[in-house]
Amino acid sequence: MVLDKRAREQMLAHCGEIHADDGVDPRDFFKVGRIFKKEDRKAKQLCRQVAETLDQVLSGETRDDILRGFHVSEVVPAPNSSRLLVTLHADRGVGDFDRKLVEKRLAACSGRLRCEVAAAITRRKTPTLVFNIVGPVSGGGNLICRSPK
Repeated sequence: MVLDKRAREQMLAHCGEIHADDGVDPRDFFKVGRIFKKEDRKAKQLCRQVAETLDQVLSGETRDDILRGFHVSEVVPAPNSSRLLVTLHADRGVGDFDRKLVEKRLAACSGRLRCEVAAAITRRKTPTLVFNIVGPVSGGGNLICRSPK
């Protein structure tokens, strides 16, 4: 904390030495750790609710046959709970997977998906959804493809 000459003299009148945390409100100084734990629990709860909702919508409530072949494997905050990274895993074989088509269908359906999420959660603002598509590979592994932002 940078102090001007007058503030420095006033602080030295009350203490022997000036440290980095002098002049900082204790409520702000100790606030970070306490709130982080609370947000972390709430963020995990939100991600779980969003994952269940999107998995249900993609599995049967959508009319799109291409999106029905995906299930939600993970939802994480990216960087916080106002924006969520949704990882979708393909259930179909390699020959049926077309990344460009899936991205186009997700872009067309993203408003409806966000609307379903808004109905399922109890928050004032619905988080933005960013999709990460994991497609099958012939070697038995998974191919990770990130959708454009």
